[in-house]
Amino acid sequence: MEEGIDIREYWKILRKRWTIVVALPLIAALISGLVSFFILKPVYQASITLIVGKKTPDLYQAAGQMIDYNVLMANQQLAKTYAMIARSRTVEQNTLVDLNLPLKVAELDKMISVDPVPNTEILEILVSNTSPELASSIANTMAQEFSKAVIDIKKVDSVSIVDRAVIPDKPVLPRKAINVLIAFILGLITSIGLILLLESMDNTVKSSEDVEKLLGIPVLGSIPQG
Repeated sequence: MEEGIDIREYWKILRKRWTIVVALPLIAALISGLVSFFILKPVYQASITLIVGKKTPDLYQAAGQMIDYNVLMANQQLAKTYAMIARSRTVEQNTLVDLNLPLKVAELDKMISVDPVPNTEILEILVSNTSPELASSIANTMAQEFSKAVIDIKKVDSVSIVDRAVIPDKPVLPRKAINVLIAFILGLITSIGLILLLESMDNTVKSSEDVEKLLGIPVLGSIPQG
């Protein structure tokens, strides 16, 4: 029963300061929307996927033959090494030179993510940039420079492109709707916390119920204001 009373008291407190509960989340959502839509620059992401390994045998020669499982597993393990080569200073520097970009290697490295696809021989290069055309160009150029480097360093037979990078038509960031929703929820939580804090700091007596709680005795009557 006490829990029910506590919940009702909290509800009364929130109703009494309902303007804070409504205004603060709406203001937070509005600010987040303005920042997401008009201030933050959209970020585009282009990707290219590669396979590093032995050359595929001729179809006639491959007839009746089984895939060498050990080679497949070895190539998967080497994918992590290939990812390091793809993000090496040599590959990134050559990419900057090829595209004639006025960037430092460290600046380019922040735009790039190289990930081996689990349980495959595929390597994925992701490039994020505010320019969709530049993101695509960097990804494709990096793949070319990586192919040269890995063939030279690891003496592999081939580097095959599964999917070339295309110019992305939609940004991946900012996630406008999610940003607004998160801001609204945080604003709501903050408003509730603020109201409870203000209420806990308010020691004034406003009603007969407050008198009963303060003195521990029932109120027999009250004089209405004239």
